Amino acid sequence: MSDFNTQIIDEFRANGGHVQTAGFGDNLILLHTVGVKSGEPRINPLAAIPEGDSWLIVGSYAGATKNPAWVHNLRAQPQVSVEYPASGEVKSSDAAATELDPVARDEAWAKFVAFSPQFEKYTETAEGRVFPIFRITRA
Repeated sequence: MSDFNTQIIDEFRANGGHVQTAGFGDNLILLHTVGVKSGEPRINPLAAIPEGDSWLIVGSYAGATKNPAWVHNLRAQPQVSVEYPASGEVKSSDAAATELDPVARDEAWAKFVAFSPQFEKYTETAEGRVFPIFRITRA
């Protein structure tokens, strides 16, 4: 795990899910998956758009030409757990990941671009890669 991710995870847990670094605020979740190749547990801090008992997350990978590893992990094993901010504290829950179909994905993409124009800038370096978007729904 990168030092940046470790810093974000520590800040998330220390501040009830609020992360000032990189402007995440309360729009972050910690996604717990299992590595497809390694079988090892993984934690990924991800920008998330809350929708009721679920969150939208996008595999933008900061505009890289390939998907982040967590996308492959979700596709192989959609049963995950999630840590999320709730009224000033961090809660956790089992959850299920569902990849959005193209129409729902496009609607969700507009929400990410509205949330942060940086997401639109990521398309400039992605060489045409369409970023997958998942809904993480608490169990």
